[in-house]
Amino acid sequence: MIEIERKFLVTSNVFKDRAFKSTRIIQGFLNRDPERTVRIRLKGDNGVLTVKGQSSNNGLSRFEWETNIEKHEAESLLKLCENGIINKIRHEIKVGNHFFEVDEFFGDNQGLIIAEVELQHENESFEKPIWLGKEVTGQIKYYNSQLSKQPYISWE
Repeated sequence: MIEIERKFLVTSNVFKDRAFKSTRIIQGFLNRDPERTVRIRLKGDNGVLTVKGQSSNNGLSRFEWETNIEKHEAESLLKLCENGIINKIRHEIKVGNHFFEVDEFFGDNQGLIIAEVELQHENESFEKPIWLGKEVTGQIKYYNSQLSKQPYISWE
């Protein structure tokens, strides 16, 4: 239940041609406390409830627990979320032996594109595609919970 991932900015739309799946995601947060974030997600026609713990000092790992819920349950819970609903399309891309999830944000986060790769251990090497830019792992402002509070359009 420990998630290890690295986050990167994306430098071009080349990744879209390589995506094998793209899904609209609407998500909100019942709790944005960094020690225990509680997220509700509507991913296509599926609902997901996720609890995340506090990130490690280097930002690479943290506790994550997820369970599927019914679509109507997710829709009801989204109405209870704190202000700042996230709207994005997640593109899934296989690169070498790893899968990248590239989130293309809309609404107040329009223009932001972030790629994540999940790893088995913190020092695991992986192939970096040409569209992968600056690493932002551990930078809290790029967490979805923070983007719901301080959206990309408000950055200077």
